[in-house]
Amino acid sequence: MVDDAVLKPPAGVRVRRVVSRVLLVVGGVVTLVCVLLPIACWRGDVAIESRMGSAAAEVVSVSFNRTVVRYVTPDGRVIIPALGVLYPEGLEPGQRVKVEYDVTNPELTRVAGRTASLSFLPVSTFLLAVWVVIGLVVTLLRRFRRQV
Repeated sequence: MVDDAVLKPPAGVRVRRVVSRVLLVVGGVVTLVCVLLPIACWRGDVAIESRMGSAAAEVVSVSFNRTVVRYVTPDGRVIIPALGVLYPEGLEPGQRVKVEYDVTNPELTRVAGRTASLSFLPVSTFLLAVWVVIGLVVTLLRRFRRQV
């Protein structure tokens, strides 16, 4: 009869194996989100372009997670998109910019002339960095496992 201790790897090996698998799953989820983000940006652009309105807007505030603008539609409504404006890079409070928006949903607003193509570089750079870190950690865990 074979001893059960011989069949089971040591606890440290099991922990490293679980950590490696968890990192790979997290990497997969991050990859999925990074693939879906430019697709969502593209869908927003399609919606804006199919029913486009444009206006001059004032940049109200700029923070890490959103840039708030205020503009007036041709029918006199003042719009301040709750989620901010799409593609806000380089904007500063008080600045006047031209925006394009979906006339049926003015909450969907982007800076004029900017499109989803602007999302590819930051998303791909972030994704590359995530996989480099995950790859290094998993490689180190595997090398450590062989030494034990």
